Amino acid sequence: MPATASAETTSAVLSVPAAAPAEAAAHYAARLAFEADVSDVHADLESGAPGIVVVDTRSTVGWDQGHIPGAVHIPTARIADLAPELIGPDQTVVTYCWGPGCNGATRAALAFARLGYQVKEMLGGFEYWVREGFAYDSATGVGQRPVDDLTAPRSGISCAC
Repeated sequence: MPATASAETTSAVLSVPAAAPAEAAAHYAARLAFEADVSDVHADLESGAPGIVVVDTRSTVGWDQGHIPGAVHIPTARIADLAPELIGPDQTVVTYCWGPGCNGATRAALAFARLGYQVKEMLGGFEYWVREGFAYDSATGVGQRPVDDLTAPRSGISCAC
């Protein structure tokens, strides 16, 4: 049972006031312009939706360990050299790296943006792709792990967020 707040209780959440609704709307709209989640990327790849190319920005060792089916492998250090020959300028690039503890996808997205590509970063990276139970390719074949119910519904049905 929650404790009853007293007149002296202060809110840690509200120690910095929430933004005005218009400012909040602009902020969240901007975030969605820069980021995509694993489930949305999976849905687009499954449906064959046009306009995106998913890029794994990790090393060859990481790629061989496992990668998203249909992704293009361009390590971050090679983006400037390889992107123009592998990715059309009309495509929106979706970058990913290992996971939320790694900023490799962010660095790669910056490199693509500097080359003039429209780009989004896939939140959660390869880690959350696997944790949500999606199949992946590796040097030894196709892999898939059970859904981690801390990241997605066990049923495999979209959370419909």
